[in-house]
Amino acid sequence: MTLKTISEKMTNYRWAITSLLFFATTINYLDRQVLSLTWKDFIAPEFHWTNNDYGNITALFSIFYAVSLLVAGRLVDRLDTKKGFLWAIGVWSVGAVLHAFSGIATSGIVAGKWLVGFEGAKHAIGTVGDAGLIVSVSVTFFIIARFVLALGEAGNFPAAIKATAEYFPKKDRAFSTSIFNAGATVGALVAPISVPVIAVHFGWEMAFIIIGALGFIWMGFWVFMYKKPHQHHKVNKAELDYINQDSIAETAANNNIEKEELKISFINSFKYKQTWAFAFGKFMTDGVWWFYLFWTPAYLSDVYGLTSDSTMAQVLLFVLYVITLLSIIGGWLPTYFVDKKGMNPYAGRMRSMLIFAFFPLLALLAQPLGLYSYWFPVIIIGIAGAAHQAWSANIFSSIGDMFPKSAIATITGIGGMAGGVGSFLINKGSGLLFDYSLTTNMKFFGFEGIKSGYFIIFSICAVAYLIGWVVMKSLVPVYKPIIE
Repeated sequence: MTLKTISEKMTNYRWAITSLLFFATTINYLDRQVLSLTWKDFIAPEFHWTNNDYGNITALFSIFYAVSLLVAGRLVDRLDTKKGFLWAIGVWSVGAVLHAFSGIATSGIVAGKWLVGFEGAKHAIGTVGDAGLIVSVSVTFFIIARFVLALGEAGNFPAAIKATAEYFPKKDRAFSTSIFNAGATVGALVAPISVPVIAVHFGWEMAFIIIGALGFIWMGFWVFMYKKPHQHHKVNKAELDYINQDSIAETAANNNIEKEELKISFINSFKYKQTWAFAFGKFMTDGVWWFYLFWTPAYLSDVYGLTSDSTMAQVLLFVLYVITLLSIIGGWLPTYFVDKKGMNPYAGRMRSMLIFAFFPLLALLAQPLGLYSYWFPVIIIGIAGAAHQAWSANIFSSIGDMFPKSAIATITGIGGMAGGVGSFLINKGSGLLFDYSLTTNMKFFGFEGIKSGYFIIFSICAVAYLIGWVVMKSLVPVYKPIIE
C-alpha cells in the first residue's frame, strides 16, 4: 500500500507550453526574414527592384498584418487557443511557400510561359525587355504572398499571449513571454546563416519553401501537446493551483464567492484607457523592431558593401541577434520588483519598461560611430533590439494585468494593429527616404547620401520608447484592472 504524500511535488508542464510558443515564434520570424535576406542580392537583380519597391512590399505587409491582427485576435478568442493557433500557423506557412512561385507567376504574365520551373521562369523573364512591367507584376505577386503570410502571422502573438495567460500567474507571465518572444531573436539569428546559404545553392525560391515547411511540422506537436491546464494529464493539482493563484487569491478576497469573468465586446474594448495605452505603446515601438529586422541586411549592403551571402555579413547579423538574446532579462526584472520590492505586477512592469526605454537612445550614435567600423552600429542595433524585446515582453504582459482572459487575444490584436500602422509608416518612409537620399545625394548633420537617410531613421528609433512610455504612464498611471 502506498501512502500519498501530503505535499505533492509540482509538475512544470507550463514550461513545455512555453517551449512550443518559443518554436512557433522562431518559425514566425524565420518566415518573415526570408525576403529581407534575399531581395537585395537575389530577387532585385532578377526583377529590377529599387529600395522603394521593397519598401512598398514591407509597408503593405505591415498594413496587412495590422488589419489582420484585429480579426485574428477576435478569432482566437472565439475559436480558443488550440484551434486558433493551428489556423494561424497553417495559413502563414502556406503564405511563406507562396513567395517561391512569384517568379513563375511573373513569367506567365510577362512572357506567357506558365508551365516552367524556377530556372525556366528566370530565363523567360530575362527575355522580356519591359523592365517596368516586370517590376509591376513581380511586386504584385510578392504583395499577394505577403498578404497571406500576414493573415496567418497575425494570429501568433494573440494566441501565444492567451496561452501564457492560461498557463502562468500574472507575476510570471512577462518571464514566460520573454522566453517565447526570444524566438523572434532566434529566428532572426538562424535566418542569416541559413537563408542565404539555401539561396546560393538551391535558389531563392527553395529558401521560402524549406523555411515555410517548418510550420507544418510544428502543427503536429501542437495538436498532441496542448490542452487547457485543468484538462491536461501532465498538469497536477499543485501546478494547477500555482497557475490559478491569482484567481484563488481574488476568490479569497471576495469571501470565497467566485465572480463570473467579465466579457468585453470588441466595440467596448475601445472605451478603456488601458486599451489605448497598450495600443499607443505598440504604435510607437513595433515599427522600430521591424525596421531593424527588415532593413539591417540592406543597411550592411548599402553602406558597407557587405552582401547578405558574404561571410562577414552573416557573422555581423549573427552577433547582432546573439546580443538581442539579452532580452530574456526583461522578463525576469518585473518578477524581481514584485517579489523583492513588493510592487504590484503593473508597477513592476512599468518600472522595468522605463529602464528598457533608455537603451534605444544608443541608436543616435549608430551612424556616427559607424564611420569608424561597421561593428559599432551592429552592436548598438543588437542592444536596441534586446531592449525592444524586453519592452515587448512586458507590454504584452500588461494586457493580462488589466484585462480578463476572455479579452486578452482581442486586446492583443487591437494593439498589434496599432503597431502595424507604425510599422507601415516607418517601412514606407524608409524606402522613400533612402531612394531620395541616394538620388539627391542628400546631406544631413554631416552625413551624405544614403548614410544621411539611415541617420534620420536611427534617430527616430532612438526616442520612440521614451515617448511611448510617457504617454502610457499618463493614460494609466496606476494599476487599475478592468473588473466591470
